[in-house]
Amino acid sequence: MAKTIHSMIRVLDEGRSVAFYEKAFGLHVADRLDFPTFTLIYMSNAEQEFELELTINKDRTEPYDLGEGYGHLAVSVDDLDAEHARFEAEGMNPRKLVEFAPAGELVGRFFFVADPDGYQIEVLERSGRFK
Repeated sequence: MAKTIHSMIRVLDEGRSVAFYEKAFGLHVADRLDFPTFTLIYMSNAEQEFELELTINKDRTEPYDLGEGYGHLAVSVDDLDAEHARFEAEGMNPRKLVEFAPAGELVGRFFFVADPDGYQIEVLERSGRFK
């Protein structure tokens, strides 16, 4: 059986990205592998084994083109309203809270926030299938 272990994104500024993921989601650097032309940073927390891998290409000076294919990372939290308020207080500019309820049945509550490189992160309230 396959096990999901990490997802990788390319970031422009190591310090800015590490600070964002620490402040936003309580992720901490689990490992840092430095190579001549790039650095890999693995971030995680005590809630899970899954890691976010940040790749920093040392010769890169321009932001990455994220393309037109919409994708996102998702995290779940116990108290969505409190997290939304915390993100606002921290100046992380979360988008509006959404209650997704097609046909009147609540599927999930969430908001999105962008990281410093423009990657979208969905913050979901833990309920139903979103644990």
